[in-house]
Amino acid sequence: MENAKLAVQAAAPQSVDRIFSILDALASAEAGMGLAQLARSLDAPKSSLMSLLVGMAEGGYLRRDEAGVYRLGPRMFSLATRVVGHLRLGELARPTLRWLSEQTGETALLGALTPDRQKVVYLEKVESESALRYTIPIGEQRDLYSTAIGKLLLAYMPASQQEHYLRSVTLVAHTPSTITSVASLRKELAAIVASGISRTHSDRVVDASAIAAPVYGFDGDLLLGVVIAGPTNRITANDKKHCKCVVEAAQRLTRTMAGKPP
Repeated sequence: MENAKLAVQAAAPQSVDRIFSILDALASAEAGMGLAQLARSLDAPKSSLMSLLVGMAEGGYLRRDEAGVYRLGPRMFSLATRVVGHLRLGELARPTLRWLSEQTGETALLGALTPDRQKVVYLEKVESESALRYTIPIGEQRDLYSTAIGKLLLAYMPASQQEHYLRSVTLVAHTPSTITSVASLRKELAAIVASGISRTHSDRVVDASAIAAPVYGFDGDLLLGVVIAGPTNRITANDKKHCKCVVEAAQRLTRTMAGKPP
């Protein structure tokens, strides 16, 4: 009896780990996966997976179609929504933004595309302690083409969406340095993807500059952008150091968001 009890105790953690492995695999498989695919992906016997899959499907955490393909179920989506609701993005990002601001002496911000993918919205910030600093309200929306974080998000946008934006946008000059040529913007977007860094120098506000880097999601797609902004003379004088810090912050945030670079 005691040996049987120990065997159950030893098997329990493995089962829990396998359940999360199943969820992780299916979360990355848009078309779903069959039993054989899951067994190969997880390097696990079909027999040990089958009982877990049946139980998870009966509980609503998975759903199985007539072809035997498993996908995440309604209870899993409900659970995920409630978890995300309790973990506000700003709270997760704030420690890294604070670190970035302390390292550079500049304002650090987190931004994402608006739902219509036409602008960038600023989600969180830690302002510089300098009397002369860059500031912007959380929730403010700005053009993609005239901001460092906006150009970053535009550069990593899927090709069809990027092309639609470039064909429909009107490039208004906010300053003499604003890009107003689609050809010039295309060239800069290609350079951003090549270097992994996006910059502005007085593009939106005269004598204000910024440096941005990408934050990736679990599927390797761009999720967010992190940026520092401040007076042009301070940003350009410390360009190399600042770029290193912004990239490090982006990598930290990618890990925080359980993401992975492409």
